[in-house]
Amino acid sequence: MVIFLFLTHLALGIVFALVFVSREAGVKFFRFNAGLAAVLLVVGLAFLFRSRPSDLDARFASSIVALLASTAAVVIYWATVGRVLARIRPALVGVAVVGGLLAIVLQGVSLAAAGAPMRALTIVSFLSSAALLGGACTAMVLGHWYLIIPSMQVSHLQSIVKLHMISMAIRVAVVGAAVAFALATSFRAAVSAPSFRHYITSVGGIFFWQRVLFGLAGPAVLSYLTWETAKIRSTQSATGILYVDFFTVVVGEVLAKYLLLATRVPV
Repeated sequence: MVIFLFLTHLALGIVFALVFVSREAGVKFFRFNAGLAAVLLVVGLAFLFRSRPSDLDARFASSIVALLASTAAVVIYWATVGRVLARIRPALVGVAVVGGLLAIVLQGVSLAAAGAPMRALTIVSFLSSAALLGGACTAMVLGHWYLIIPSMQVSHLQSIVKLHMISMAIRVAVVGAAVAFALATSFRAAVSAPSFRHYITSVGGIFFWQRVLFGLAGPAVLSYLTWETAKIRSTQSATGILYVDFFTVVVGEVLAKYLLLATRVPV
């Protein structure tokens, strides 16, 4: 389940981020990213179906239907971009985005702990996770694309890095709100489980602190450094930083998925 959530949120985040990328990046850029998103979605679904989907509730089953619709739209978009059926591609993008958003929301509703506040925090956490993952990955690939199209305006990289920084700020705020709520309410995943406060101060809490260090503090600093580097039009240096930034985001979000399933707190 951890791998399924991570791969699908990364893939859908890429789809969301592509909406904000200029067409000047070229057909091959969009084809590459659409293909990457399609592969991640298919692999993620394969990991899910290797488990026991019959144990999942109806809301999670509904999220899979929405995810399958989004996956089909992404695959068709990848197969047709720059080739044929240009008129239907906006509709395909719409289906992919709407289906992806619906799938993420239903995942959050299904996997959230009881109570409206924690359910809302889980949904927003999943959405912000997808935005952070997709923004980091797309920014990294776009930075690399300047080696392919050196004449491309640096403002396109600056725009996507700015989007990444905004998603980073939102992600930090959402995690902070979830942790504050869990600590204030002495939240526990089950009657026999320790409280979240006890968990993060125990040996098992090392995963939480790694998540904060590598998944929040690290990317926050690196995204700012990328922005400052992009401002001086040093695309190669910015891309190098983005590689490290994306790695830290991946580590943090994988840990976040594990912590959600272990503690039911959407960190």
